Amino acid sequence: MRYFASILFLAVFLVSYGQANRDKALKQEIQYTVSTSVQHPSWARDAVIYEVNIRQYSEEGTFKAFAEHLPRLQKLGVDIVWLMPVHPVGEKNRKGSLGSYYSVRDYHAVNPEYGTMDELKELVAEAHEQGIHVLLDWVANHTAWDNPLVYDHPQWYEKDSTGNMVSPFDWTDVAQLDYDNDSLRMYMIDALKYWVREADIDGYRCDVAGMVPCDFWNKARASLDSIKPVFMLAEDEANTCLTEAAFDMNYAWELHHILNEVAKKEMTVQDIKDYFMRQDSTYDPDIYRMNFITNHDENSWNGTEFERMGDAVEVMALLAFTVPGMPLLYSGQEIGMKKRLGFFEKDAIHWQDSEWEKTYREFIRLKKSNQVLWNGDAGGTMQLVETPGTDDVFAFVRAGKEEALLVITNLSDTEVEFQLPDDIADKKYKDVFTGGNIKGNQSITLTSYDYLVLKENLQE
Repeated sequence: MRYFASILFLAVFLVSYGQANRDKALKQEIQYTVSTSVQHPSWARDAVIYEVNIRQYSEEGTFKAFAEHLPRLQKLGVDIVWLMPVHPVGEKNRKGSLGSYYSVRDYHAVNPEYGTMDELKELVAEAHEQGIHVLLDWVANHTAWDNPLVYDHPQWYEKDSTGNMVSPFDWTDVAQLDYDNDSLRMYMIDALKYWVREADIDGYRCDVAGMVPCDFWNKARASLDSIKPVFMLAEDEANTCLTEAAFDMNYAWELHHILNEVAKKEMTVQDIKDYFMRQDSTYDPDIYRMNFITNHDENSWNGTEFERMGDAVEVMALLAFTVPGMPLLYSGQEIGMKKRLGFFEKDAIHWQDSEWEKTYREFIRLKKSNQVLWNGDAGGTMQLVETPGTDDVFAFVRAGKEEALLVITNLSDTEVEFQLPDDIADKKYKDVFTGGNIKGNQSITLTSYDYLVLKENLQE
């Protein structure tokens, strides 16, 4: 799926590798705006995460039907599956015929439409046999209106000036919880621990995590880690306290939106560069950022990646796999699904063979086989590379002690040709996708939305 008009190339760095390594040492002394004490589970260091929409994954929409795909996902290279909420969906004030996944009626049960508790346990066990870890989606901020907590513990909910329970935003199918109540906090932590103990899950993706106090999440993380090391993903980017002691990873929403806007020509490559320069001084290098071009919200409400990014989809996906952070794949993304999945109704994915699956398998192999692309400080530093003669190319180096990758992307719909500065050292590179050797001070030609990933072994 990569088409090159002509590629003549010498890849070099504007900063020497020695300097890059010294920069990495200096990073240890920087006082980042956001630091972390989170200890990531070892299995997350080179992981790729995959979001599972059980309802839409098959015509059956069940745990058993999804389990049949685990060998395929293992072959693809997936390490973590995040299951969208598996709990019974509220009926009171329900939206659509099936309701929102995020309207939870019972925190200690599974949606009977998906199967039984035993079938969920079997799914988790089978995933573990395949070397895949499982996260559950957890909705701590609100409940369905017919969750028993509404009747048994009304004091756990926020009220308006007239004493009535309220919904967050326009989410009229749910009621907002009040975390000023210590009893609610104890209940929710016990419920989180329940699924780790009973179903042997490996952590949580936490819905609108920033709407729940950070000190609650800190205590919850410590409680879960006392059972087994877990992985925690926060649906949040603005509340930086979440990653200090509770969450391994948050969303790279800003980058996602920038990539969309660059594809639409509403923003430029310079905006991407500015973003990474801010990130470099803001986030502790060991805080994971989740990079993505689609997810359940984007797909259902804002359109497929093809609607939003057009012909730039593949090169934007490559960036999600090569910039610092953990890449996400959403159900159907790996086959190039070009439809928006219904949110409140049944709308099954139609699985078919696709060249996209080969492309994503290559991207995952690239990430796993090159430690400089691993997550957090297990990976390499990122150095932006200038490309004189064009404003449409985004290029960078991911460098470590023993290897380095140079990633060059054309983020425009026109062919670009440029030459790197003459004063850089002559180095030898290998195209990681074609295996071809490249050397010499040659011009680079990239067709529209094309890319190159080149490797140099620093030990040679």
